[in-house]
Amino acid sequence: MHLVIISGLSGSGKSIALKVLEDADYYCVDNLPSPLLQQLVGQLDQQGHHQVGVVIDSRSGDSLTTLPPQLDALRDSGVELQILFLDAQDDTLIKRYSETRRRHPLASARLTLTEAISEERVHLAGLAALGHHMDTTALKPGALREWVRQFVATDAFADSGQGGLTLLFESFGFKNGIPLDADLVFDVRCLPNPYYELSLRLLTGLDAQVIAFLEAEPEVLRMRADIAGFVHAWLPAYVRDSRNYLTVGIGCTGGQHRSVYLAERLGREFRSCARVLVRHRELPPPAMVAIGSA
Repeated sequence: MHLVIISGLSGSGKSIALKVLEDADYYCVDNLPSPLLQQLVGQLDQQGHHQVGVVIDSRSGDSLTTLPPQLDALRDSGVELQILFLDAQDDTLIKRYSETRRRHPLASARLTLTEAISEERVHLAGLAALGHHMDTTALKPGALREWVRQFVATDAFADSGQGGLTLLFESFGFKNGIPLDADLVFDVRCLPNPYYELSLRLLTGLDAQVIAFLEAEPEVLRMRADIAGFVHAWLPAYVRDSRNYLTVGIGCTGGQHRSVYLAERLGREFRSCARVLVRHRELPPPAMVAIGSA
């Protein structure tokens, strides 16, 4: 069985993620009390369901403490298990709740919305460290769907026998904030900026003209080599740490040119030694590419 556990902050997009799994023919269960996970998996396995998606979050209350040992037991029994934790910045969560006018599951007469979000973060802190952390702050629903589809596809690739760590290069714009899911962050705003060339302003780091402009700059090539050298040097340590994902954030001012170019080039360089995923937070979903591995 391939089991995907979805967790995270309320308002971070868990319903969208679960719908993606449902569309991919996963048997999906929302708001499962965590003590019932092993029982559910056993029953679904007997019924012939081999792709299952489950949302477990703060609605399970204090019983969340029973989840880690259950996950260990499921892995030991041969279940292929992946955990996706969705997160977003507080102001984004508050805005989403204001727009939908829905009630936060921890909200009460005792807690304001802001306090409920803060308490939920504390409640879920243990789960956040168990799986792949995905920041949905700046993502539109279509982009989130694409990122989740890539997550599922990458997991399927891992289950095919390749194993190991997935290395994720994510471009972003500092003007929209640093991604919460980044393990390493490199600031490339010091590099020559194609934005100031009028003929390049409306293009991106995926376009040949921008690539030619950047590769003609020695500083850009030096930065690319330095980042690659750092990741090459420390990647074995992250593998020894039993990481499933390592997210490398590459940030420029707007997330359109320099960071996109570098994320793409770094992704290509590392495909020979790891499963690689490339994301461009500030570009539309079609610009996000799963590179795979050699």
